[in-house]
Amino acid sequence: MSSLGRTLGVLRAGTQLVRRGPQRIMTRKAGGGPHIEPQYRQYPQLTKSQKFQSELLSGAMWFWILWHCWHDPDAVLGHFPWPNASEWTDEELGIPPDDEE
Repeated sequence: MSSLGRTLGVLRAGTQLVRRGPQRIMTRKAGGGPHIEPQYRQYPQLTKSQKFQSELLSGAMWFWILWHCWHDPDAVLGHFPWPNASEWTDEELGIPPDDEE
């Protein structure tokens, strides 16, 4: 592209800016709820709604965990019968024979 082409491109962009006029600067506000300013090294300020929602969610989580531990213990303890350790031999337990020093 020649220098004349670049110059014309710059002029076109400049004329478009002039035609638009001054731009208005928009400021965005926080949406919906109350806006809480962050505070350094302090606990966050929670609304009553946030506290209720967090307690409801954690209560539902613990209900789910405890319900399934009670009604499906194999999911936690495993799907096999527990072995009787008194039936194992010393060799299976890794205990050396008595005559070995």
